[in-house]
Amino acid sequence: MTGMGFLKRLLGSSSVQDRAAVAHTLQAPEGTRVLMVDDSPTLLAVLGKMLDQEGYAPIKAVDGESALELAREEQPSLIFLDIVLPGINGFAVLRALRHDPATRDIPIVMISGNQQATEQFYVQRFGADDFIKKPFGRAEVTACIHKLVLSGRLAARDIVREVAMPVPEETVVQEAIASIAA
Repeated sequence: MTGMGFLKRLLGSSSVQDRAAVAHTLQAPEGTRVLMVDDSPTLLAVLGKMLDQEGYAPIKAVDGESALELAREEQPSLIFLDIVLPGINGFAVLRALRHDPATRDIPIVMISGNQQATEQFYVQRFGADDFIKKPFGRAEVTACIHKLVLSGRLAARDIVREVAMPVPEETVVQEAIASIAA
């Protein structure tokens, strides 16, 4: 997949069909702290921008050790956790978070570019709430949060989305590149 295609997929489609509908989705309240754990600055920037645009407060960690520390200190309402990390891998972080009374109830969504079913099995076995395969877009992130709200794992706010005009592709890519450079 080209770099441009990867950014388009991460940021979501901007086609007229995708943006013409009115959609009701349940999302977490504005200001909800979301810890994102990934060693890719690009993924952290793009996911952070998506979450920020939805009104959430993204927190970034680039490895397992800092993820554990931030989860305990910040007490986020949700964690997006990559499986392949430098140092402690995502499975070990997931296990540690689930065994710590201070973090055991935080919903955790595992993310990975590996499509093997074994990863998804271990994610479920170790107690993750959901799994998203990379590359993912805004629709997958929104749907994942929607499911967590429906299940009662996150507090809720109802969002009515009226999407009128498509955002020019160049604008989306330029904003993503600017946020990576910042």
